[in-house]
Amino acid sequence: MRKHANAPAPRRRGLTLTGLAVFAMLALSSCANVTSSASTGWLPASSSGGQITTETGRITSLWVGIWIAAMAVGLIVWGLTIWCMIAYKRKKGDPELPPQLRYNVPIELLYTVVPVLMVAVIFYYTARDEAAIMDTKSQKPDVTINVVGKQWSWDFNYVDSNVYESGVHSELNPAAKGGVNGTPQPVLYLPVNKRVEFVLNARDVIHSFWVPAFLVKLDMIPGKTNKLHITPTEIGEFQGKCAELCGAYHSQMLFKVKVVSQADYDAHMAELKSIGQVGQLPNTLNREPMDPNDLKMVPTPTGSN
Repeated sequence: MRKHANAPAPRRRGLTLTGLAVFAMLALSSCANVTSSASTGWLPASSSGGQITTETGRITSLWVGIWIAAMAVGLIVWGLTIWCMIAYKRKKGDPELPPQLRYNVPIELLYTVVPVLMVAVIFYYTARDEAAIMDTKSQKPDVTINVVGKQWSWDFNYVDSNVYESGVHSELNPAAKGGVNGTPQPVLYLPVNKRVEFVLNARDVIHSFWVPAFLVKLDMIPGKTNKLHITPTEIGEFQGKCAELCGAYHSQMLFKVKVVSQADYDAHMAELKSIGQVGQLPNTLNREPMDPNDLKMVPTPTGSN
C-alpha cells in the first residue's frame, strides 16, 4: 500500500525532466535569433544586420541602454526583496512583531538620490539623441519631399522634381479598385544614401508620419509644418502608416516606402512627369476630397519645426 502511494513520484520527476529537456532544446535552437533580436532591443532591424538609416543606430543604442539599466535595477530590487524574505523570515520563538523603525537616513538617502540620478542620466542621453535626430538645420538635404496627411491617405510632393503622387481612400473614391479597402497604397520613393527632408503637413486632422523600420515618427498638425531629416542606407521596401488616431479608417491609412538607387529614383520621377503628374498638390486645410482635375502648381510649404 505504501509502495502504491509513492508510485506517482517517479512519473512526476520524469515529466519534469522531459519538460526541461524540451525547453532547453527550444531555447538552444533559437539562440541565434534571440541574440540577434536582443542586440537591437527587439526593434525592427535590417535583414543584413546593418542600419536601415543613419539615425536608427543612435535610437537603438539609446533603447538598449535604457533597458540594460532597467534590468540592472530590477535585478537589484528583486535580489534585495528575496534576500529580506529569507534573512528576516519569522522563526519559531520570535516575537509577534519585529522591532519597528521610524526612519533610516542612509537608506532613505539611497532610494531618493539614486533614482533622481538615474532619471537625470536618462534625460541627458534622450535629449542629446533627440536633438541630433530632429536636427534639420545643420546639413542641407539632398532631396525635399512634402508629405501631406489626409483622411485617410497620403500625398507626396517631390519638390525638387516638381512632380507628385496622390492616394485617395476608397471611402472617398468608391470607384477605386484593389489595395486596402479597394484603394492601392500610395508609394513613397526615396533615393538610397541621400539625406531626405520630409516637410510634413495635414489637410484636416492630426496625423502622424511613421515608418516603423526607420524608428522615428513625427506628428502632422493642421496649420503647422514639421520637418524631419532621414538618410536611408539600405535598398528595400518598407511599410508606412499613420500613428495618430484620425478617424474611422485610421487603420487603413497606409503607404509603402521604396528605397531605390539614384538611377531608379530618377526614372520614377521621369515616369510621374510622363503621366502628367507635374506640379505640387495643395496642402491647405480642406476636409473635402480633392478633384484631380483641379490640381495646380502651389508654392512649396514653409514653416518652423
